[in-house]
Amino acid sequence: MSTEKTTPIKRFSADELALRNAEMGVDEAHWYEEEELDLLEQTEPLLAARIAQRQARIENLRPYVASGIAPPLTREALIEVLEEARAVLLRDGGDLELVEIQDTTVRVRLKGACVGCPNSVLDLKNVVEKIVRRTFPQVTAVQNVY
Repeated sequence: MSTEKTTPIKRFSADELALRNAEMGVDEAHWYEEEELDLLEQTEPLLAARIAQRQARIENLRPYVASGIAPPLTREALIEVLEEARAVLLRDGGDLELVEIQDTTVRVRLKGACVGCPNSVLDLKNVVEKIVRRTFPQVTAVQNVY
């Protein structure tokens, strides 16, 4: 038995993250240029990384947002989006894989610690589905298959 202490990982809601950004002085409406991010990285590297990631996601969606069209739901694009959800699940020992896309329903398989976990249903709806639908609003449901 290990005597190492573990620190539980706190999950923040979108509202909590927005509040933390506001407390740090991040202007959500401001587009940070590379020079600004470089300067910020010297004093606040974590904050600079968060801003850069957010802006990269926005930049990838920009052609679709400008035209009002949802990005095409392809297997490759969906796998890329699911990597973000996987990162959240992996923190608690869970995992997921894409099984299939059927019309507007995405079927995934929860694995690892998610199998048999009472919170897996909530994680599927509140984490995986929200992340998928944020990028692909045409998705109507994300389902777990066994």
